[in-house]
Amino acid sequence: MKRDGRFPYPQNDKRKLRVELKIAWRYLFAKKSHNAINIVSAVSAAGIAIATAALVCVLSVLNGFNVVLEKMFSQFDPDLRIVAEKGKAFSVATHAFTTIREMRDVAIFSEVVEEMSMITYKDHQTPAKVMGVDSLFRYLADIDSIITDGYYEVYDGAFDRCVLGRGLASQLGVNAHFVGAVRLYAPKRTGRVNMLRPDKALNKETCYMAGTFAVNQVEYDDQLALVNIAQARRLFQYPDDVVTSVELKVAESASLSKVKKQIRQTLGSDFLVQDRYEQQEEFFKIARTEKLLCTILLAFILVIAAFNCIGSLSMLMLEKKNDVSILRSLGATNTQVRRIFLYEGWLISILGAAIGLIIGLAICLSQQQFGWLKLGNGSNYILSAYPVAVMPFDLVIISIIVLTIGFLAAYYPTRRVES
Repeated sequence: MKRDGRFPYPQNDKRKLRVELKIAWRYLFAKKSHNAINIVSAVSAAGIAIATAALVCVLSVLNGFNVVLEKMFSQFDPDLRIVAEKGKAFSVATHAFTTIREMRDVAIFSEVVEEMSMITYKDHQTPAKVMGVDSLFRYLADIDSIITDGYYEVYDGAFDRCVLGRGLASQLGVNAHFVGAVRLYAPKRTGRVNMLRPDKALNKETCYMAGTFAVNQVEYDDQLALVNIAQARRLFQYPDDVVTSVELKVAESASLSKVKKQIRQTLGSDFLVQDRYEQQEEFFKIARTEKLLCTILLAFILVIAAFNCIGSLSMLMLEKKNDVSILRSLGATNTQVRRIFLYEGWLISILGAAIGLIIGLAICLSQQQFGWLKLGNGSNYILSAYPVAVMPFDLVIISIIVLTIGFLAAYYPTRRVES
C-alpha cells in the first residue's frame, strides 16, 4: 500500500489487461441499478446472435446449392478440357498432343467435335448443339448415371446412333423406343449455294435414337445431342485429326493442378486448359456474386443490431461514473478506463457471435440430417429439401465480420469517456 492509502492501479501490461477484462466481464453479468441496461445488453447480444445465425444458415444453403450443381456438372464435364485460344478447331496430330496422350497422369484422352446443327424428326425440327464423341467418352463422363431412357450408344457397329438431352427429345417428339431416323443438317463449308436447290448446300446425316439423358441443366438437356465423332466430322466437314476440344480425365493419384500446369507448358499459349470451374465460369461467377451480396446484406442487418450495443454502453458509462472516479483515484488512466468499456462492448459481440454460431450450426446440421425445411411440396423439384454445406472458411469470415462490427460499435461510445 502507498503512503497516501491508495491501492495503485497495476502498471504491468499483462496485469492491466487482466484487470480491465475482469472488470468488463463483471459489468457484463452484474445486475445494474437500472434494469433497462440489462435488457438493452441482452437485446444487443440477441440481435448479434440472430444475425450471425442467419449468416451461417444463408451461406450454408448457398453452398449446398453450389455443391449440388457442381455434382451435376461433374457427371458430364471432364476434369480438364483443352480448347484453342483463337479459332475453334485444331489438329491433334502434333507432337504436343501425342506427349499429352502418353502422360502417365492422363487416364483418358477423348476427342470431341462440337458444332450447331438443325435436328429433325418427322415433322419436328429444332436447332441444337451436336457433340461428336469417341468411344472413350463413356469412361470420361459418368454418362450411364444420367441416362433416363434407353441406353448410351453412339455407334453399334452397323448404324450411327444418338443420345439426346431429355428436353431436346421432348421438343422433337421422340424417345428411345422409336425406330424412325433422326436427321442432322449443317451448311457446307465450301461451294456455292444453288438458289434453285438450296437444300444441296446442306450436309445431311442420319442416326437412330438410342437413349436420353438429363443433367437438369438447360444448356445440356434442351440443346445437346451426342453422336459418333466420325459422323460429326462428316457432317461438319472436318478431317479425321481435327477436333474442337480435347477432354481429359486425370488419374486419381495425380494432382489436378500439377497436371494442368504441365499440359499448359506442353501446349504453350495457343491453347486454353480449363478445369471444371473454368468450364462453367459464368455459373460460378454468378454463385460467388450472389454469396457476396447476401453476406453484405446480412452484414448491414448486423450493423443495425450493433446499434443496440452503442446504446447499452452509453447507458452503462452513465451509471458507472462513480466507479470510473474510483478507478482514476487508484491510478487508472483515461485510456485504461476506455478499454474497460471497449472490452465490455466486445464481450457482448463475442457472446452474441458464439451463440449465433452455435445456433446456426445446429440448424444447418439438423437440416442436413433430417431435411425438415422442404422445397415447395417436395415433389416438383430435383431436391426434396434445402441442401446445406457448412464451410469452415465461411465460419471464419463470419466471425471476423461480427467481431469487427462489434469492435467499431463499442469504440464509438467509449471515445466520450471524459478526461
